[in-house]
Amino acid sequence: MPKEITPEEAYDKCTADGNFIFNLELDLDRVKVMLEIAEEQLQAAKSLVQKKLWNSAYKMHYDVMHLLVETFLLCSKVKSKNHLCLFAYLCVKYPQLELGWNFFEKIRTKRNGIMYYGSPVNDRDWKEAALQFQLYINLLKKKIEERIIEIC
Repeated sequence: MPKEITPEEAYDKCTADGNFIFNLELDLDRVKVMLEIAEEQLQAAKSLVQKKLWNSAYKMHYDVMHLLVETFLLCSKVKSKNHLCLFAYLCVKYPQLELGWNFFEKIRTKRNGIMYYGSPVNDRDWKEAALQFQLYINLLKKKIEERIIEIC
């Protein structure tokens, strides 16, 4: 099992490895479209939950979360080259959001298990993450909408 690292350790390694791209041009239309796509995916994810398709529901909620974090960082003109660094940047640079690094690591590794190692998600796995998915997704959507208003 890999050694657990802190968000600060991950951030430092990501920085040293050049995994952040800074000073991107802010494309407000792109931000708005990404937010719309995330909302559409969220609706599809909810339908997967109703059908008890746990692997697909978990992965789709993860994808929504990833897209929202990516969109949030684009508002700051930052992009990450991978998922680990994306979540590390968010946790280190925006501690006021109070988003838990351990949750991001849990869902990232669970999603990787689904995608690459044939480790299925069951209803218990889903229930452990469902509320946090909902809270984090709602918070990120709200913060992105606030940033759109600030920019306009």
